[in-house]
Amino acid sequence: MSATINFYLDKPDKKGNSPIFLRINCKGKQTKISIGEKIPSVQFDKRTQFAKEAYPNAVILNNYLTYLKERANNILNSSTKKVFTTKEVKEKLQLLVNNYKKDNNVSIVEDQLNLYGQPFSFIDFFAGAGGFSEGLLQAEMGNKYFDFIGANDINSNCELTHIVRYNHQLGLDAFFLCKDISDTDFIPKLMEKLGDKKIDVICGGPPCQSFSLAGRRRKFDKKDDLFSNYLAVIKAIKPKYFVMENVKGILTKEKGQIKELILKEIKSILDTDAIPKLSAFIKKIKKLNPSTNFILDCIVDRIGFERKTGTELHLTKANYINKFRNYFKNLTPKIVDYHLSKTDERILSIRHGLNLLANIHELHQIRKSVIKQKDTNYLDNDVFVETFDAFINELDAFNIIKKIEIAFQKLAIKKANLSEVQQFIQGLKIYTWTLEDCFEVIEKYSAELELTKEFAAIREALQLYKINAPFVANASNYGVPQNRERVLFIGCRKDQPLIEEIPPTVTEDEKVTIFEALYDLDFIKNNQQVHNYETVDIKKMYNGTANKMQQLLNKRAIDGKLEKDGLTYSEWSKKGRLNGRFKNRKPPFYVRNEEALKNGNKSYDELHNHQTNNQKEEVLKRLEIILEEGDYKRAKSKLEKAGVNSKKRNYNVLFPDKISPTIMTIPDDYIHYNTPRALTVREMARLQSFDDSFVFQGKRHTGGTMRKTDVPQYTLVGNAVPPLLARAIGMEILKNIK
Repeated sequence: MSATINFYLDKPDKKGNSPIFLRINCKGKQTKISIGEKIPSVQFDKRTQFAKEAYPNAVILNNYLTYLKERANNILNSSTKKVFTTKEVKEKLQLLVNNYKKDNNVSIVEDQLNLYGQPFSFIDFFAGAGGFSEGLLQAEMGNKYFDFIGANDINSNCELTHIVRYNHQLGLDAFFLCKDISDTDFIPKLMEKLGDKKIDVICGGPPCQSFSLAGRRRKFDKKDDLFSNYLAVIKAIKPKYFVMENVKGILTKEKGQIKELILKEIKSILDTDAIPKLSAFIKKIKKLNPSTNFILDCIVDRIGFERKTGTELHLTKANYINKFRNYFKNLTPKIVDYHLSKTDERILSIRHGLNLLANIHELHQIRKSVIKQKDTNYLDNDVFVETFDAFINELDAFNIIKKIEIAFQKLAIKKANLSEVQQFIQGLKIYTWTLEDCFEVIEKYSAELELTKEFAAIREALQLYKINAPFVANASNYGVPQNRERVLFIGCRKDQPLIEEIPPTVTEDEKVTIFEALYDLDFIKNNQQVHNYETVDIKKMYNGTANKMQQLLNKRAIDGKLEKDGLTYSEWSKKGRLNGRFKNRKPPFYVRNEEALKNGNKSYDELHNHQTNNQKEEVLKRLEIILEEGDYKRAKSKLEKAGVNSKKRNYNVLFPDKISPTIMTIPDDYIHYNTPRALTVREMARLQSFDDSFVFQGKRHTGGTMRKTDVPQYTLVGNAVPPLLARAIGMEILKNIK
């Protein structure tokens, strides 16, 4: 369509500012529209049709002008629709202008806490795109709802997506802490952000590739220890409830031992207010059985670690080891003569091992850096990995203590000093014990003194969180059109009711199908990016099977339950599932990066993240054959004959009347049910239950080694907790929380 697109200035107002208009001339017809901005005529370059550099808001205004011109050109020259009336063109452009105006208007929003009811605060860790946050913000029961305080992740594109969605679009003041949770200063920085705010709920899914059923474990993967760091945050904040989401494989990993370890660690989180009761009980045991004094004193010191965080914890641990350095200083003359104490390898090994333990915090930093380098440089299944793993292993407190013990064993210890040495080694080992290990010893001493019941009562008082067992939640049971099974550990503070399940919101027959989720987006072609919804005519598209396809569409409540006066899943996606608190929200927009956000280089489209790849003819033919066969394995012989076979491990063919398999991060793994192509970001987001107004920012995808560090749109979607699953979790918490 031959057209000219330009900008011009209208008559200036009393202040000398002229309104800027966009004008389109096409085949003798003209369309013009005010873009909602004014500028002094002397500051506008008529030749370039941009604001001059000297104009204060030149960068932001020029980005807006460029965007409007690009979209006007896209409507006229790149749309699937080839004929537009001037009214249609004007309406499409006016939508963009209106969204721009709404986004840039200053609005005063009344305090939602006073207006709306009783808020319960939450923080989202390992937040990614914000699926957990999105679901909790949708949850509401009576006058109870969730107040979003902040989120954390390590990646800048997660932060960008959060800022655009929650700060700009929804107008919340929720912070985003872009920082590694395993950093030693993470908790102090978090507490600084929180100030005096109390947190009711913590949610998150520590990445645990080691626990996954797919792929093989890499020893010393930097993600291996994030669970313990998540628990450290819980210990510091002590929320009423916390949720940990993980892969199903965690239940059977190492014959269930990993699951039991996690439960053990959760049950070991102490109510520090109850520690004085424990201290008094231990004093009682020591008085009744003085032979236990040394071990129990070590256990008391070890339990003391639980009351400290950050720098205080490091100093407390160092003081524990310094006691043993003094102990060994006094012990040395009893086991070797003076000359040997200065030169003997065994004595030096013990002494230097204690030095290492006293500085274990610094060693952990080195260990962390080496693990990071191992991960960054992909050291796995090569000649380097064994050396790196051995070095990392050497920096672990448990192994240092083991070598100290071996050094003692090599010495000819006199019988008179043997018990003193054994006591020394036992005390060192307590340094690495879990709380459960400590309690087992106290329980043993209690039994010897017939104090078992008394200790059982104290131990129950010490346990801050209740949890019986994790459970599996399938996202499809909560209105998500996806068979995504996840394990949930829900820790309930002892003053709160126990939550042991999340009741399904839909029956097996009510589950949302792929067709209901995606059909209205099925107007996009190969190598195309669309910015507006278009009408999908089911009768025309499906001809003989139209009635069958139409029957797949159901009216539903927001949580997926069938409801006569409800909306279809796709209608909910367009309307949005956020409740009345967000009536003042601004239009969604997309930015490429932080700089684009700063410079106002935004896209205010009606539809975002709906773009297909430029698939080669060979790929299209391959996908077409697989789609026709309905199964990749079944299609392999035909692919071979056609000369379009692939080394790719698997393709998942999507069926319109079925539920989607688990959505991952690589779109090429899935073939659309109606067209031989991969899914768009928006289609994958629909299968995850994200509203269309939730825009995924940054790059669309990345490949090769960049997948280790980048978190593009497809990764944001694939790694997310489905919002409707999170909503169901939130509803159950709101139902129980006090």
